[in-house]
Amino acid sequence: MNFDKNFKARINTAKDVTILTGAGVSAESGIATFRDPDGLWSKFNPAELASIDGFLANTELVWSWYRHRVSIIENTSPNPGHYAIAEIQKLIKSFNLITQNVDRLHQRAGSENVIELHGNIVNNHCFDCGDIFEGNTSLLNNILPKCVSCGGRIRPDVVWFGEMLPQQAIKKAEIAAIKADIFFIVGTSSEVYPAANLPIIAKQNGAFVVEVNPKQTAISNYMDYCIRETSAVAFPQILEFIKTTL
Repeated sequence: MNFDKNFKARINTAKDVTILTGAGVSAESGIATFRDPDGLWSKFNPAELASIDGFLANTELVWSWYRHRVSIIENTSPNPGHYAIAEIQKLIKSFNLITQNVDRLHQRAGSENVIELHGNIVNNHCFDCGDIFEGNTSLLNNILPKCVSCGGRIRPDVVWFGEMLPQQAIKKAEIAAIKADIFFIVGTSSEVYPAANLPIIAKQNGAFVVEVNPKQTAISNYMDYCIRETSAVAFPQILEFIKTTL
């Protein structure tokens, strides 16, 4: 891949790198995005499956859906984009990885200290008292998991529609955007806020902002550089280029 000379120059001098990833990164591992015509939400009503009201109205339906999603993730592997990003983290002293994805594939590829804007569907906690739940969620005999402390209903750690994003994660993400010399926005439609505002914050604070996406997005015209490839294609090559600069 022939990278733009300005991009190569900024990579050469960057001391602080931040990467923001979205659903497109996981799609390359076979996990459907929510916005694709044949994506996950096209088959279900989000209000019934990813909201507090839906959870309270039909806990068993919601849990069955999330167990289905977890089973897909458990049978999915990180792709070359995930692994390359994890390797870049090892090479850059000041590095931040922010993700909108809830599948923990970045962590499985070796990334550390990942800022999860939307939580994850791997961990669970009590809806009532908030205690962490580490018990069985396989719904054996259709028995719903219950909190060992208070008997309350268990829910995944994912952020549902209508809920606030975790404030600590948002704060960390905004600080990372402000500090970044280079800010990558990868595999996201740039339509979901406040995540979509992070590259704008980065650019306003002097970062060189790079979009890695095979498609044009709502934010493409604001980018300093666009790489029209998937992350699985682009990041292994970005990794190799970074190695040549060390």
